[in-house]
Order: sequence, then C-alpha cells, then structure tokens
Amino acid sequence: MTAHANGFDENMYLDSATRTKVEETGGANFIFITKDNKVVTPHSDTILPSITRRSLLYVAEHYLGLEVQERDVYLEEVKDFAECGLCGTAAVISPVGKIVDHGNEICFPSGMEKMGPTIQKLYDTLTGIQMGQIEAPKGWIQVIV
Repeated sequence: MTAHANGFDENMYLDSATRTKVEETGGANFIFITKDNKVVTPHSDTILPSITRRSLLYVAEHYLGLEVQERDVYLEEVKDFAECGLCGTAAVISPVGKIVDHGNEICFPSGMEKMGPTIQKLYDTLTGIQMGQIEAPKGWIQVIV
C-alpha cells in the first residue's frame, strides 16, 4: 500500500534470507534482457511457478533462438540489463521503465514509453501463438468443442 501511495505500480520482492536477490512482484514474474540479448529470469524455490513465464522462456529459446538463463539475479546487477519486463497471465509481458530502490533509480529507456525490441518480439511471438497466427508447440493448444 505504501508503494502505491507513493505512485509506484508494483513492489519488487527480494529473497527473504539475504534480501539481495530479485524474486518477483506481487502479481508478476521478472524477465530481464542482457545487453548481448540473453533472456534472464530469476530462479528461486519461493517464486510462484508461472505458465506465462515458462512459455516466454520456451519462445525465447525455441522460436527466437535466444540464450535463456534461469539463475540468481542480484539487485546490484539489475542496472546492467538492457530491458526489463514483468510477465503474467493478464498482460503476457509488460515493459518496466524504472525501478526505484530507496531513492536510487534504475532506468530502462526502452521500457519508458513502449516495449524494448526483445521484449516486443517475445510478446508478439507468444500472442501470435495464442491467437493461432503462429504454429504452437505440440500440446500447447487444445480445441474445445
């Protein structure tokens, strides 16, 4: 409530043991893009499993040919990523333009007004699969009659 009262859209949750590793937000998982176009997402046993996150990682690797890393993501390295997005069922993936850590701002210029190029490709490919415009992996689509 404090974050929303201060004009922020979401909270970034860090690991409870050390408070140094990025985990998730209240309603979505993080996806980061490195400057050399790798897709990185936090790995933790305490993160809620997300079908959308898992689908985006599959799309990144198998459709876009990108390297995917599920690993510890430290708060101190977030400033080094080129793009940042939040993924979940409702929005699929939304760009993040800025993260504020107790007054310290981390900006992602590509996410300030629109999606960055890699996050846009991830979004377009997954929604293309969902809408039947791009062939889905086997077992992803079930016809209900």
